[in-house]
Amino acid sequence: MKTFLLDPRHWHEPFVLDGPEAHHLGRVLRTAPGETLRGLDGAGRTGLFRVLAVDRRTLTLELLEEHTAPAPRGRTILAVGWAKSARRGWLLEKAVELGAREIWFWQAAHSQGRVPDQPKDTWTAALAAAAKQCANPRLPGLRTLPSLDALLAAGADAPRRYLLWEDQERPRLLGPAEVTADGGDVLCVLGPEGGLTPREVDALAAAGFAAVSLGPSVLRFETAALAALTLFWWGGAHA
Repeated sequence: MKTFLLDPRHWHEPFVLDGPEAHHLGRVLRTAPGETLRGLDGAGRTGLFRVLAVDRRTLTLELLEEHTAPAPRGRTILAVGWAKSARRGWLLEKAVELGAREIWFWQAAHSQGRVPDQPKDTWTAALAAAAKQCANPRLPGLRTLPSLDALLAAGADAPRRYLLWEDQERPRLLGPAEVTADGGDVLCVLGPEGGLTPREVDALAAAGFAAVSLGPSVLRFETAALAALTLFWWGGAHA
């Protein structure tokens, strides 16, 4: 079914879709009056809509039915050390599919370049495209954090906090006990491609982050992020 994203602020009568979503449905997909579409608001709400009218810039819609997905008991926040990477879009897509709550990009000592002051519109567009494809009604939030101190402040209230760290003498594996625990949202911190410094590790440990491993291999940041998301996604389904 053709799917569109409608901002929660505009989820009310009269339902008029404009902007890129209307252009894609009307001009690219050739949507016609009478068709039934699926709408998502990115905050847990879905609806079935009938197209009443299509013009060059807008679609006028009629709401047929509406549903709100229950809020999950706990979701994963990924805090990824900033790196210049063409794989960032892939990570954002998988984060939507696996139900991440938020994605943070933070400035680490070994980051390549500077993290942007604000999330980019292209990141939000990647999240929206993935949500429409997999019909996830909840979009992850996006944040950029300019320093380790900003990361520690942002994560201070997270009920469960883990540092995904490969350089441990006696690694503790992230296992079933951690991923099935019913303790609310979880924050997972990853370093950039260049890894973490001893100061960063010490500061995260002092702030209550438990250092865990994902196995004997050194994983790329996006692979580690996907592995953690998959484990906590599975754990949430089996808690």
